[in-house]
Amino acid sequence: MTAALIMAILVLMLITGTPISIALGMTVLAFMLFFSSFDMMTVNIISQRLFTGLESFAIMAVPFFVLAGAFLTDGGVAKKIIKFAVNLVGWMPGGLAMASVLACAFFATLSGSSPATVMAIGSLMLPAMVEQGYPKRFSTGVLACSGSLGILIPPSIVLIIYAVATDESTGKLFVAGIVPGILLAVLLMGVTFVYAKKHNFPTVPKASLGEVWRSFLDAFWGIMLVVIVMGGIYGGVFTPTEAAAVSAVYAFICAAFIYRTLKLRDVPKVLLHAANTSSMLLYIITNAILFNFLLTSEQIPQQLSEWVVAQEMSHWQFLLVVNLVLLLAGQFMEPSSIILILAPLFLPIAAHLGIDPIHLGIIMTINMEIGMITPPVGLNLYVASHLSHLGLSEVTKGAFPFVLVMLVYLALITYVPDISLVLVDLLYDTPPATAPLDGGPAFD
Repeated sequence: MTAALIMAILVLMLITGTPISIALGMTVLAFMLFFSSFDMMTVNIISQRLFTGLESFAIMAVPFFVLAGAFLTDGGVAKKIIKFAVNLVGWMPGGLAMASVLACAFFATLSGSSPATVMAIGSLMLPAMVEQGYPKRFSTGVLACSGSLGILIPPSIVLIIYAVATDESTGKLFVAGIVPGILLAVLLMGVTFVYAKKHNFPTVPKASLGEVWRSFLDAFWGIMLVVIVMGGIYGGVFTPTEAAAVSAVYAFICAAFIYRTLKLRDVPKVLLHAANTSSMLLYIITNAILFNFLLTSEQIPQQLSEWVVAQEMSHWQFLLVVNLVLLLAGQFMEPSSIILILAPLFLPIAAHLGIDPIHLGIIMTINMEIGMITPPVGLNLYVASHLSHLGLSEVTKGAFPFVLVMLVYLALITYVPDISLVLVDLLYDTPPATAPLDGGPAFD
């Protein structure tokens, strides 16, 4: 009854158009004021939670990765990545569209953000595809769906937020996202290839090995960011949060001094843009932590766990319910909010059923990817619509074949956990005596 009441207050807030961050905080205040014993001690607890909610070392990674993505986006690194991707696969059927998927996969490893990936790659590739004779609706759909790789392939901001919400290792989550991310990129490229071959889409001349090599060298310093971040984390040189700070500094040096595409006079504008994005995310996080405190204090996770046990729900049935709930929530809310609200509810039940929390994090992230490309609140659809000047319904139709493939892919990842955990099991078998990951030993 208490859980239903809390969720009803939250839904009512959202229906009235209240921003999710404010809705979460107001739900806590409304419940405390009208449906619980309200005293000065409660006020003190709420105020303390608002100020201490962000006292987590891992949360510092969010603004640093946002800043790194902003430097690389405004610094023109996307152009060099796109040229390399086109030289690699542009000569195949649907080559430009496949290059868009590949470029999104590359850029996802730099930005950690899905809408940023769509904007950076789409602003350059969409005009090129349309000019070559690709249908505009199809081209827009490819970009909207490929951009979703931005929240799965590490370093992913959504995975960091899941780590914060569940006290899981950010490093393990990053490792777990690698194989599913590569698999999804390959699937999207495969669908593009088949569709393009069927409709006889144009290709571009095949690049020579020399051209491929030169374009790789041109994009080398941008791609090296991934090597530095991931290699530093798993080599025990620094934690994921420290890696985020390193990535921001490296991205600035890359854009301003190596490529010289970012003017120093433009740095304040980039910093302001990154600060705005980070502030929005951090405000959502702190209110969601307060909301989770309410759920915990009312023992909602424990009650849900007991209910699932009473229903004798099996492992696969619970995961099916999780996917259905997340797909529904993804229609109306943005990923960070969903993760922060639902992850603490699902985790105790998953633990009881023997589901690995890292695997659960990947499942939730893939659901968020699908939510980003489905109306009415799919952020990628709005970004792609803005770029193409097509209506939301047209963009949705263009993305539809890829959404179907992603649903099949979601089922595969859900019920074959080894896809997500194979690298985690491999890398975390032998703990090295080096720098620890956030929240504990490096490979504990």
